[in-house]
Amino acid sequence: MLSCNSQAQFGLTNADAEDASCGGTGTPSLRIKKRLTCVCFYRKRAYERICSNLTPLQEERLKRLTKRMNNCFDASRPDHQDALRALWSATYPEKKLEALISDQWKDMGWQGKDPSTDFRGGGFISLENLLFFAKTFPTSFQRLLKKQGGKRAAWEYPFAVAGVNITFMIMQMLDLEASKPRTFVGSVFLQMLSENEWAFDLLYCVAFAVMDKQWLDRNATYMEFNDVLRCTRAQLERELMMDDVFRIEDMPSFSLLS
Repeated sequence: MLSCNSQAQFGLTNADAEDASCGGTGTPSLRIKKRLTCVCFYRKRAYERICSNLTPLQEERLKRLTKRMNNCFDASRPDHQDALRALWSATYPEKKLEALISDQWKDMGWQGKDPSTDFRGGGFISLENLLFFAKTFPTSFQRLLKKQGGKRAAWEYPFAVAGVNITFMIMQMLDLEASKPRTFVGSVFLQMLSENEWAFDLLYCVAFAVMDKQWLDRNATYMEFNDVLRCTRAQLERELMMDDVFRIEDMPSFSLLS
């Protein structure tokens, strides 16, 4: 990797140590420590320039995504209540939801009868992610919800709560809270976001499928969920940095979805 600014400094993120423990290739994830005019990365068999000055489209979509990420779930808002009902209908189309606060939610993998208490980490976007997954890839969504396929642990991960944690993990990985990307992975993702406004939601679906596969491959139990999530993040980072990955759909793990 070469910098267009000779004074630029780079360092490894914490993901590198995790990557090694998760069977990675040791490819470093690089963090920009100082503001740059542009950075050149050796990728796709050529030097690719990721400029710190975003295009108007990237700025617009990043702003919109950041607004979504900062939108806390509010159980008193009618539109948030409607989204919860929509999630239930998409998940259990033949089963009526008796009330927004109901023991029925536990069947989906919420910790209690009021799912609003589980959104603290992921916010409203984590509900949007689950709903997007249910509507866009219903077969995969139902397979993971019902824990179909593979040898399952006696103490499985709770589906819905795992989904909230995946949203939070992706937000941390992409680190998009700043006005400009501070990591190579974040820069690559912004290129994808400019091509598809739903790139974050698609990445979420891929991440959920990867997490479940990691869970099965490791024969994991509930107490190992955080370790599985760290390995999931490491795999996502490796795939996003591959030479031939330009869209979320290009990621090898996208094939896990149906």
